[in-house]
Amino acid sequence: MKLCVALDMASRDENLALAKSLLGLDLWLKVGLRAYLRDGAEFVNELKNLGFKIFLDLKIHDIPNTTADAAQVIANLNVDMINIHASAGERAMSEVMTRLNALPRRPLVLGVSALTSFSDDEFRAVYNDSIKNAVRKFSVSAYEAGLDGMVCSVFESKMIKDATSAKFITLTPGIRPFGENTDDQSRVANLNTAKENLIDFIVVGRPIYKAQNPRLVAEKILASI
Repeated sequence: MKLCVALDMASRDENLALAKSLLGLDLWLKVGLRAYLRDGAEFVNELKNLGFKIFLDLKIHDIPNTTADAAQVIANLNVDMINIHASAGERAMSEVMTRLNALPRRPLVLGVSALTSFSDDEFRAVYNDSIKNAVRKFSVSAYEAGLDGMVCSVFESKMIKDATSAKFITLTPGIRPFGENTDDQSRVANLNTAKENLIDFIVVGRPIYKAQNPRLVAEKILASI
């Protein structure tokens, strides 16, 4: 299991300071939509130059050709992992993989299943299905389209691997390592639950960047996993 630290702070300077405080640790950094729109490719390059692997979390969702175009532009930033909404459909996911597999080097590509902020009732109101059923269908479609894995909650990981492959990556956002406040996430878990459910990447944000000593918390997580 790998730790991915979410750079979700309010300013570029705060995010960069957090990244620099984590230098030398075996972890990834996640750059989300707000940080990317504000700070752009230059910020991503700065983080890469510090030696970190980068998950660019933009959750692309559009028609197939536009999704593939966007994925190719993002891949050319030399990031290490990207994601697209599986609900864009298998044709969109297949076009993304066809385009990226033609590159000399491509990032890992994950499908977004059900956002972890959704309760089951909220999800059903949008998708007219239960989270469990929809995530399984999204995951099989993503696997058949050639994606590398799924963004999901801890509670779907084993089901996804059983329906696809043990090597199909599962990445879980919103981890509260030691039982911290769940904030705006509905389907969250701690480190032990993540390990039990065979998660490959855990994304941790607020429990690290709101800590008095973020590096110490990151080290504690790394020691535990």
